[in-house]
Amino acid sequence: KKGDLLRKTQKSSGEDEIILATKKGQAIRFKEKEIREMGRQAVGIRGIKLRKDDELVGMEIIKRESLKGDLLVLTENGFGKRVEIKELRAQKRGGVGIKCAKISQKTGDLIEIKFLSEERELICISRKGKVFKTKISLIPRQKRATQGVKMMKLEEGDKIASAISI
Repeated sequence: KKGDLLRKTQKSSGEDEIILATKKGQAIRFKEKEIREMGRQAVGIRGIKLRKDDELVGMEIIKRESLKGDLLVLTENGFGKRVEIKELRAQKRGGVGIKCAKISQKTGDLIEIKFLSEERELICISRKGKVFKTKISLIPRQKRATQGVKMMKLEEGDKIASAISI
């Protein structure tokens, strides 16, 4: 549809689980088996129901053999946390999901989620080119409905643009 944008693709086995997250802090986790195969011309299925002024910002595949691990949640104003995957209970696809981050004016919108299994470091880059690097073990593990901690101090008007775990 007009205005739609493909942001990310990932390879999966057909036996994995999928997590989708929105900029307003909602996330849904469902089994990949709930998605049927379709042709290239098909519109697809609904993964998460978006509320007004919300949009999808992240998708992660959780391999069946690695259902243990953390989900990194990062907001545009530099707040972040790790959430244990088991806190995001599996649901049926197509719902509004559950809160994975407390979003406010202070935190800004959710911009990134990452499934962390063996990664050791996180690098964040701001829109103005500021770079922040930290060990993932130093990012606190918190409950899913919290805002997280300030991970990166930003200049006024700056926001986090992207993050990568290595």
